Amino acid sequence: MFSSCRARCRIFVIFALLAACPIGAHESLKISSNPPGATVELNGVPAGTTPLEIELPGGYFRRTRTVLGQRLEHPMVARISLPGYATREIALTEGPMDWVDLHGRHHGQYWLFKSDHFAANLDPISSTFTGYINTPAAATQPVANVQPELSLEEIVRTSRPAVVYLKTLDKAGSGFFVTETGVLATNAHLARGESSLLAMLPDGVQLEAKVVFVDADLDIALLKVAPPSADYAFPHLPLAEAASVRQGESVLAIGNPGDAMLFSVTKGIVSAVGKYASAGPGTWIQTDAPINPGNSGGPLVNLRGEVIGLNTQKLIKKNTNGIGFALSASDLLAVLHRFYPASPAVVTAAETSSESPAPEATSPATLLSSGPPSTEGFGVLNLSSDPEAAEIYIDGKFFGNTPASLKLAAGTHAVTLKFTGLSDYVREIEIPKSSKLSLKGLLKAPPQP
Repeated sequence: MFSSCRARCRIFVIFALLAACPIGAHESLKISSNPPGATVELNGVPAGTTPLEIELPGGYFRRTRTVLGQRLEHPMVARISLPGYATREIALTEGPMDWVDLHGRHHGQYWLFKSDHFAANLDPISSTFTGYINTPAAATQPVANVQPELSLEEIVRTSRPAVVYLKTLDKAGSGFFVTETGVLATNAHLARGESSLLAMLPDGVQLEAKVVFVDADLDIALLKVAPPSADYAFPHLPLAEAASVRQGESVLAIGNPGDAMLFSVTKGIVSAVGKYASAGPGTWIQTDAPINPGNSGGPLVNLRGEVIGLNTQKLIKKNTNGIGFALSASDLLAVLHRFYPASPAVVTAAETSSESPAPEATSPATLLSSGPPSTEGFGVLNLSSDPEAAEIYIDGKFFGNTPASLKLAAGTHAVTLKFTGLSDYVREIEIPKSSKLSLKGLLKAPPQP
């Protein structure tokens, strides 16, 4: 009862639209997920778990021409997340619309909910992030010319097939494949609030690209495209760390600039590499290669055919021309390594407490091991941490944040908990068949030098 009240209070903090005018009839907004028990954030503010039902003014759901009804004065996006499943973002509203009364007076703009019920089918991480990412030797060694440089024609010939044109109802941009199984990288500002985008390949084939991950801080989103056939392998590009990028080296930007031909190429040099607070968090590559609207999310490629950045933005300022910025591939790799670990986790002895067997135990926040199916059955691991909301890695793969109840295949698993600024909590745990175990990780500050 009290948790429900707190959730409702948080929602009305988001809206902040209570006016002095009388409040009309209320209607219910429902958000559900399959599986249930997912955390729902509305415009970044926690609102509860699915199935979620919130009472809101009726004016949020339908047009009105009177001043008595309340109106929603900003767009709303729901972020639905569950450990072990790909996060979904859903644009709940449409607009803006002009608020004009019966006398023709304009009172500003407002948004309406598209429906009173939104349902999200969540895809398991283990079946979404398949395949492998390609990080060549040059990506991990700051040594020039580890791979031979290619001709511009050869770079375009090999890189262009991995680039896609992405489109929504009101936005368009670029992306590129990072695995042979159809995982795409693009900018978050193109994918935010969308459940899927239309992806067109250079040969004209059009496929649905589901939004499976959006980074909350970096302008990075991951999409997944189902292959046309079971044995189909998408062409994908290798990713190079920022340490391998050389100031002054030649680069190509490949993408789909607006009002121009699709899958076009521009050439420039690396002007600078480093942090640039005005552009946002992460490591940035400044380039004079022309980057225009529609290039967003496309690759910036070096002369070895490796992606060194995601083309993200162009500096628009009086008396300034030819300055573009790409978010480094190091930042993209940091996101991808949540799902594709760079190396197996190092683990130590287990610290667990065993409870009575519970073969029927299930939980809304249940996740399955990403390894091959076990013939020995499953067990349940209840994971918590101090502090809370630590990142969970099972056998080197990212599975959400604590607290969580994990349904794992029987056998030995490596458990790693991570929290910014604290040392990793690393354990190896044996999951017996039909068992129920609890593990709490105490993350401590790193030792002082």
